[in-house]
Amino acid sequence: MFLRGVPKSQLRCFIRYNSTTGTKSPTGIVFMNMGGPSKTEETYDFLFRLFSDGDLIPFGKYLQKPLAKFIAYRRTPTIEKHYEEIGGGSPIRKWSEYQCSKVCEILDKLNPETAPHKPYVAFRYAKPLTEDTLLQMKSDGIKRAVAFSQYPQFSYSTTGSSINELYRQTLKLDPERSITWSMIDRWPQQDGLIQSFSDNIKEKLAEFPPEIRDEVIILFSAHSLPMEIVNLGDSYPAEVAATVYKIMEFFNFSNPYRLVWQSQVGPKPWLGAQTAKVIDRLEKRDDVKGLVLVPVAFTSDHIETLHELDIEIMEDAKNPEKIKRAESLNGNEIFIQGLANLVADHLKDGKKYSKQLELDCILGGERAQNTFEHPKQLFGEH
Repeated sequence: MFLRGVPKSQLRCFIRYNSTTGTKSPTGIVFMNMGGPSKTEETYDFLFRLFSDGDLIPFGKYLQKPLAKFIAYRRTPTIEKHYEEIGGGSPIRKWSEYQCSKVCEILDKLNPETAPHKPYVAFRYAKPLTEDTLLQMKSDGIKRAVAFSQYPQFSYSTTGSSINELYRQTLKLDPERSITWSMIDRWPQQDGLIQSFSDNIKEKLAEFPPEIRDEVIILFSAHSLPMEIVNLGDSYPAEVAATVYKIMEFFNFSNPYRLVWQSQVGPKPWLGAQTAKVIDRLEKRDDVKGLVLVPVAFTSDHIETLHELDIEIMEDAKNPEKIKRAESLNGNEIFIQGLANLVADHLKDGKKYSKQLELDCILGGERAQNTFEHPKQLFGEH
């Protein structure tokens, strides 16, 4: 009776207080990504987990583990060398933890109803793994959590794989469902994402002489996908293209541009055209005045930007002075504010996941093992 007349916003805050301790249960904000080895010696484990994931690189039920072990063993020495050349490991954990921490600081002010907000990182193939993060969240008394995919553009092989793993680990480690989850599963045209990419491109274009600036080609490079996955109806190519188009709208299409694809692995067909091959064709031409590379599907630096774009591309180029790479988002304040705005809107609207996720699971989940058939099995009804 004593709560009658209390505004709903205050009532929700009251309910979230723990009745025995008098403290407020934090809202967990979980940044989900593929991850990368923070130390060179973690490379084999990272590669083995990556190639073991049939959602990402499908080898088949019986060949997945043996081939994963073989490929990881063969590729580890080369990839270890690459990590040594970029500083002894991937910076993706550092940037993910920084970004998530800043987002939670902003959220405490933006959305006090769900404060305090506690930051977590859950990687698919590297530490901190999903299971480790889930155990930590339970220990911290988290009751409400947002799984926030750090792949802006959805693919069943990336975001979908992370969700599948969250479900498997939830069944194993939280069968009583003490944590209530919701999901931000895509955000390809989020304002902060578009603004920060556009600003970084503008900075690089400004390094070219004014008389040729509008002739410089902007190459948006995204991680490729096996055509097996694309042909299932995966939404990733369309969503990456949507990001690119939105950025070019910002520039009023002042420059020629293309979307290209990098990081192909193995002999099977992958989505193209390949970044390296397109650059090779363009930078040798006298009528091409310059190129700006934009890592449009990555939210921070890691090996695909720091080595593949910054070292390999530049070493192979005949005219490296023509090529400039737009900065990654990393600690960009506009980007981080955009992430916080996105989470705040998600917490307020009450949706468990996007309308598209059900169809993603129908089309992409045909070969997935030990996971849900419908998102509501993890996140509940809308």
